[in-house]
Amino acid sequence: MRGLTVVGHESANEGTRGTFAGVITPRGIRRIVIGVCALAIVGMIVSSITSHNGIAIATGLVAAVAIVCLILVTAVGGPEAFGAPPAIDESAAADLERRVESLVASGADEAEVRSLIRATQRLSKRQ
Repeated sequence: MRGLTVVGHESANEGTRGTFAGVITPRGIRRIVIGVCALAIVGMIVSSITSHNGIAIATGLVAAVAIVCLILVTAVGGPEAFGAPPAIDESAAADLERRVESLVASGADEAEVRSLIRATQRLSKRQ
């Protein structure tokens, strides 16, 4: 995995050569924040049952901050960061279908043409 260059702090380059070993993805951040939120909710419930109101309020604030972090990460990361498929370009799809129909009309086997398109999709997903 390619590291990120540390910018803005001179001592950060000492011993690390200006790079971090790994980068956490937005999906990873979301999972951590959801875990913190779940633990905070459990903390609120347990501390309320045991009549520790201060701890219940503190864990409630932690849950609120975690929820705000979750909203921010989702807004900044966008749907592509969380595995959502990209939107379909309708004009490109119509153009592709028109070209397939043109090839079939000129004598090509429709099953072979569509098989070629599927093979191209698989190849492009690997890159």
